[in-house]
Amino acid sequence: MNTSNIIDIQDLNPDTAGIRKIDLSLDLELEIRKLKKEMNAVILPQYYQESEIQDLADFIGDSLQLAQQAAKTNADIIVFAGVHFMAETAKILNPDKKVLLPDLNAGCSLAEGCPAPLLQKFKQQHPGHILISYINCSADVKAMSDIICTSSNAVKIVSQIPAEQKIIFAPDRNLGRYVIKKSGRDMVLWQGACIVHETFSDKKIMRLKFENPDALLIAHPECEESVLSNADFIGSTSGLLKFVTESPVNEFIVATEPGIIHQMLLKNPHKNFIPAPPEANCNCNECPYMKLNTLEKLYLCMRDRKPEIILNEEIMRKALRPLERMLEMS
Repeated sequence: MNTSNIIDIQDLNPDTAGIRKIDLSLDLELEIRKLKKEMNAVILPQYYQESEIQDLADFIGDSLQLAQQAAKTNADIIVFAGVHFMAETAKILNPDKKVLLPDLNAGCSLAEGCPAPLLQKFKQQHPGHILISYINCSADVKAMSDIICTSSNAVKIVSQIPAEQKIIFAPDRNLGRYVIKKSGRDMVLWQGACIVHETFSDKKIMRLKFENPDALLIAHPECEESVLSNADFIGSTSGLLKFVTESPVNEFIVATEPGIIHQMLLKNPHKNFIPAPPEANCNCNECPYMKLNTLEKLYLCMRDRKPEIILNEEIMRKALRPLERMLEMS
């Protein structure tokens, strides 16, 4: 082994903190595929991961699709290339399986902005309400919820709740407002938001639409109302992918995390996809949490079988029921 190819990776994960060495002369994609076979593992990336990680997927999808896939996998080990709440969901659905996440610091602004103790106090202020929580939340929040939803099924689930039943919807206020508009149901909203989907500039998007008159604006319902009100289509990540694939239109302005554009281009190489611009002159439309996962970290977590998602058994038991209700109602 050529030691000049050995580099040190500073690992900030709580259970693997320190220096982890990696040989850059390795074909990491080949090594990952070998490890996957040896471990009887399944790799589940979310659409917002880097393209090189997406290309290694056994299955790629949005939160609902990944939850469904995790619930039925026969693999011994689940390697979740996404953020912490997604890997937690996979562990809740598979308590007896090992679930790995390349970087434990890959969090979520929605989950972090809705601490379970504060949400519990919020619930107490609204007696008689059931709690429907967007899947972008911690295991502790899931455990106190009545039903979990995703952006794919939120409207469908809320529409199934009896009209007389009062609802708290957490943690995303933008998705909540969209669901209220589509379902006609009044709900009490927790005031959380996604740092990525709130960064899009409606002024810059309108300028793009003017400069590209044939382009359709497609948006995720986590975006602010000023963006959604001008969108030609609103949908979950998988819904956006399906729409651009089936649409006869060849040009789209994409108002969600630009990682999905890789899949859009794979399915529609002849079409043009323009990432919606943020307000500032930065890469703020990219999720900083998702991008913490890299090919090197994916290899290391499979090689070393860590970091692993460890959850309290009681929390997992309580969080399982609202997830099962979601899958049943979907």
